[in-house]
Amino acid sequence: MNRFPQISEAEFEIMKVIWDNNPINTKEIVDIVTKSSSWNMRTIHTLIARLEKKGAISHKKEGRIYSYSPIVKKEDYINSESKSFLNKFYNGAANKMVMNFIENDMLSSRDIQELKNILNKKE
Repeated sequence: MNRFPQISEAEFEIMKVIWDNNPINTKEIVDIVTKSSSWNMRTIHTLIARLEKKGAISHKKEGRIYSYSPIVKKEDYINSESKSFLNKFYNGAANKMVMNFIENDMLSSRDIQELKNILNKKE
């Protein structure tokens, strides 16, 4: 199994912006993130630097502009985190997680119907 860097929730917000807008420069990241958070430019720059230090992103310098791209693929990271979550809380059993959500009324009727449709397609 590939080992991925530990990414905090705040860093993950920056990663989502980079994944969705690859490649993206610092100013563009700041513009997008400040629309949905109260973080200042310095905080965002710190998070970008941490992600680069952890090996999650890389940059290219074009004059005075830094352009960032992900090293870690979004799908791979999410799959890894999902497996980690399942292992930590449900002993790796997705059915136990879904049963817990159903028993605790965490799924709407629409969610349950979508799950049924997915399961029917898989059969």
